[in-house]
Amino acid sequence: MALTKVITQDRIEVVGDYKAVQVRTKTAVMEDGVELSCGFHRHIVTAGDDYSAESADVQLICAAVHTDAVVAAAAAAAAALAAFRPE
Repeated sequence: MALTKVITQDRIEVVGDYKAVQVRTKTAVMEDGVELSCGFHRHIVTAGDDYSAESADVQLICAAVHTDAVVAAAAAAAAALAAFRPE
């Protein structure tokens, strides 16, 4: 009876106009190859974020979809939104 913890990025999705990359990480507890339980954690990498600490798969996807045009458009949208927020 050996318990192991297996961590995988089981879902990577690109969503929205500004190509946000959603990453779901699954943590499973296994006993002799049978999954006993699992949990999920999600995080988002938005255009303009530093993604150098992400996995190789996430880095490749971000490099492909976070073009200079997408980063500029996301920054402009964030600035426009900030102009309408009261402080």
